Amino acid sequence: MTRPIAIDLFSGAGGMSLGFEQAGFDIAAAVDVDPIHACVHKFNFPTCTVIPKSVSELTGSDIRRAAGIGNKRVHVVIGGAPCQGFSLIGQRALDDPRNSLVRDFVRVVKELKASYFVFENVKGLTVGKHRVLLEEIIEEFNSIGYRVQTPWQVLQAAQYGVPQNRERLILIGAKKNYRLPEYPVPRTRSAGTDPMLLDLPEGPTCRDALGDLPEPERFSKLEQYDFVKTSQWGKPSKYAHELRCVDRESWHYSFQRKWDPMILTSSARTNHTEISRKRFAETEEGQVEPISRFYKLPSGGISNTLRAGTDSARGAFTSPRPIHYKTPRCITVREMARLHGFPDWFRFHVTKWHGARQVGNAVAPPLARALGAEILRALDVIPQKPRQKIELGDPLLLEMDMTEAAEYWNVPIAIGKRNRKSGAKKRKQSEIEQLRIAGISENAYG
Repeated sequence: MTRPIAIDLFSGAGGMSLGFEQAGFDIAAAVDVDPIHACVHKFNFPTCTVIPKSVSELTGSDIRRAAGIGNKRVHVVIGGAPCQGFSLIGQRALDDPRNSLVRDFVRVVKELKASYFVFENVKGLTVGKHRVLLEEIIEEFNSIGYRVQTPWQVLQAAQYGVPQNRERLILIGAKKNYRLPEYPVPRTRSAGTDPMLLDLPEGPTCRDALGDLPEPERFSKLEQYDFVKTSQWGKPSKYAHELRCVDRESWHYSFQRKWDPMILTSSARTNHTEISRKRFAETEEGQVEPISRFYKLPSGGISNTLRAGTDSARGAFTSPRPIHYKTPRCITVREMARLHGFPDWFRFHVTKWHGARQVGNAVAPPLARALGAEILRALDVIPQKPRQKIELGDPLLLEMDMTEAAEYWNVPIAIGKRNRKSGAKKRKQSEIEQLRIAGISENAYG
């Protein structure tokens, strides 16, 4: 059985990769300059070729050679190049060196002769001066022979079955002799959404996402490790049932992974002081705790936007994880993943800082799956469910620090090591103060 081919640029841990695989694509190659992200992607997608380099260093031929796809048709290139804005007067925004990776995305689409592309980015690209950059990106695609679906849209993950308020700019494009895909129509609604969506079924809530998960504070092992085997699972909601991959339908059109559903993963505990726990308990659901400024999840509503924070080059900040609606603590990486639409077999780096960053950076897989389905529809391809099951990768891939990951891939450390003693002194002092006020030890995220 031949499945259409997708290439994921700026792949991170693989939210877009997963969604497009679930839609019916084979992810032939994933590119990410961060060797830790590359390790996590390799663990979850062991049959995919992971290329731990900057897109700026690669050509379409390099990617084809590494992936072993020869001259096969590349049906779609997916990903979101970082846009750093611009400040220089009298030049095109795309000429700003900080936006060079956007140009590289366009270049690789052209060099791979991809039939389609899906480009995602932050909503902020659509407002203010950044709107000029967005218009130039569309012009750039037009100049290489690709039509972009207009008007472009900002899609809300909560309208595609995810219990999280998360908006992303999506550009969809096709070669000028190919049928242009439509944007996926909303499938669910949540409290406070557009009244025009009231005819849609209500989407999952935070309780639906987290209610069946074992309470991590019952397990002392999770003070040292990020996983534990347990039978303390609750009855899953319809949403959680799918993320537990209880039946074949839950896998959609992806390859089934061999995994143990009794192991709770990505659930390392966070140490809070009793004072902070008291404040967390006193905070109403859906409100911000006034001292730490942490948001408390509403059990019957959806999460706020889960963010990745900054990388080590900018001070290594992790955006605060929300407070659990029932237990006075911040949610775990697994609970973040549930709110994002990642299935339970999908694992992240064992440290909370990296794991939370990987979830927060990712496109919600159900949204990516909806986009992939539209590309297949434009291709006039009926997705097929693969029969074979595949093994996940070596768990050691999830434990490597930056130096070990770089050595594993035999690449230089392109991302600065997470070093609390170097760089961004004022920001670091602010971060420590935030953690102190919140009643969290300084190493709570690591």
